[in-house]
Amino acid sequence: MSERRTHTQMGPPPPPPKPNKSQTSNGGSGNGNGNVNVDANGVLPNGNSNNSYNSSNSNNKIRGNKSVAAPPLAVGGEQNELQNTSVSRRSQTPPRTEQVVMTPRGKTANSTVILIERKLVDEINDRVHVAGGDHTGIIINKDTVAGQKSASKAAALSLEFRVFLVSANTGKHSQESRTLRFWFRDWLTNDEKQAHIAQDFFKELVSPQDFPRDYVGFIKKIMKLMQHGYSEIQSIEIELRILEQTSAPPSRPLSLEESQFESPPLTQEKVLELIEQAYPNPVSPEDLAKDYGWSEQDVLLVIQSLQERGLIKSMEYNAYTRIHHEDKEIKVVKQMPTIASNKQPTIAIITAQYCEKLAVDAMLENKETFVRYTTVGESNVYTLGNIGAHRIVSTKLPSVGSTREAMTATGNTTTRLLGTFQKVDFVFIVGVAGGVPHYTDYKKHVRLGDVVISYVDKQRALLSNSKEKPYVYLYKSGEDVKTYFPINDSLQQIAESLQANMELKRPWESYLGQAQQTLAQKTESDFGRPDPKTDKLFMNIGNNEVIEVAHPIAADELNGVPRLRLHLGPIGSGRDLVRSDDLRTQFARKYGLLATDVEMSSVLDSIIGNCRESFIVVKGISDYKDGMSTRKWQNFAALSAASVVKSVICGMDAPTNV
Repeated sequence: MSERRTHTQMGPPPPPPKPNKSQTSNGGSGNGNGNVNVDANGVLPNGNSNNSYNSSNSNNKIRGNKSVAAPPLAVGGEQNELQNTSVSRRSQTPPRTEQVVMTPRGKTANSTVILIERKLVDEINDRVHVAGGDHTGIIINKDTVAGQKSASKAAALSLEFRVFLVSANTGKHSQESRTLRFWFRDWLTNDEKQAHIAQDFFKELVSPQDFPRDYVGFIKKIMKLMQHGYSEIQSIEIELRILEQTSAPPSRPLSLEESQFESPPLTQEKVLELIEQAYPNPVSPEDLAKDYGWSEQDVLLVIQSLQERGLIKSMEYNAYTRIHHEDKEIKVVKQMPTIASNKQPTIAIITAQYCEKLAVDAMLENKETFVRYTTVGESNVYTLGNIGAHRIVSTKLPSVGSTREAMTATGNTTTRLLGTFQKVDFVFIVGVAGGVPHYTDYKKHVRLGDVVISYVDKQRALLSNSKEKPYVYLYKSGEDVKTYFPINDSLQQIAESLQANMELKRPWESYLGQAQQTLAQKTESDFGRPDPKTDKLFMNIGNNEVIEVAHPIAADELNGVPRLRLHLGPIGSGRDLVRSDDLRTQFARKYGLLATDVEMSSVLDSIIGNCRESFIVVKGISDYKDGMSTRKWQNFAALSAASVVKSVICGMDAPTNV
């Protein structure tokens, strides 16, 4: 597990001058022209070539979504090649220059520990190998040295990830845990910088472009990265441990690239999901069958079952819509009635998913809902209510997405909302999104159930070119990137205050608990927090393959359950991002994003076009893509976001324009 401790790093030999930044020139590849010395089993020298773990592991290759038996590694000739390129200095004393030294630390039948560190080497003897050629500066100890470096000084931080292996010898599948423990130079004591360097190192180590597919390549790449850069790192301890072995491949998630083009199976859950997405627009069985390649007769049977469960109702023209749990109180109108001036809302909350609308409405008091159905254009739903001294109107967009029709519909719905309620000065866009994880720093790690609030990246603003305009939201379309920033950022300032005081005051927790109780009594949907074990973090390593990465351990976890955290930073979207993990990761890194969601650019364009100067995007994290890849965390994430929105609104001054 990723874990930060209060101990500082170990005391190294006299360090070289402090570098300006980490550099890794040509050090990322595990497939260099030279070879470090390995034994005939493909194992780095450890004094015992018959170690059962290493011998079997050398014939394992990593497989992500595909489990394919790999041929044995052809490594028998690497030792001779190294001897031809190595420089033998057994009787010489080399200059006192810092070397990257690998030392085996211990092994069992199922695990092995290796230490890679920077050392000033005084003497070379016959129990070490000195690499030459492209690997000059790397030394490998043959003998295992008992004990671990971490016994004397606790690591500054650690990181665990898991790979899926298949043995070429036995055909058995297994999952292997790989833990990296980091020590840093004495002069680097800043926890945040240490976490940043460790994360950069890890990302380069597991980069899809050259992810090491075998044990030898993995160790070699770590040494090469330390050889060519990351000079802030003093040493890294690697622990490899087999977790389980089975005859069948372990359960792993399909990548989006594999699943996005598959026609979903026809189920009650899927049809209900599609009807909820379209709400308040009615949906016909004919359209569902045509859009998803289903039989219309089969769709009708599913719809009949949903009607019998009391979840949907029939409308005109053979169309169906969702039955709201407060359906008896909903007023169906042809046009919105006139609202008295003192009851006009000054705050609008826009949602895109049905569960988001339920979550927001659970925060309102004295509610009344109006629905305007139409067969031409978009239907509209407006719920009026109070939060504290403020009058609120909430709505749900009838459709979202990257199609021209969806973007036009969302823009038109927003324009109609702001035209109907002209006293609205503040606009909240509330719902679910995908988090951008941080693998080494729990304070920056955006995980499921957390809430991200659109905010300028202050660190980027300080470091970047002063000509760059600040932004809280970005939209990527092809090569073009459009940025958004409110003229009045008073909502962002309230959010900043909430985050700054969240260790002492967490008002959203009581709002969340109250709403969960209310919804449990009125709706069949579960808005409770899912089991933390279902929050699995996977990283793409190319070829539709993944590794599982452990979450950084939060200091405020209660019985293994992390507390909801607020994160302030930019949020982004783009039609190409959802299709590619690589593109999304690169885009998030380039612009400092903390979350990515479904496209809200047309909503923001309408808000700005209608001269609303204050807006904020508040998103609960339900996955690590765009919030739409799985429904398991959506309800809780949406309710978390809504509870934070209520906290922000309660921090606002009472309205004066009503």
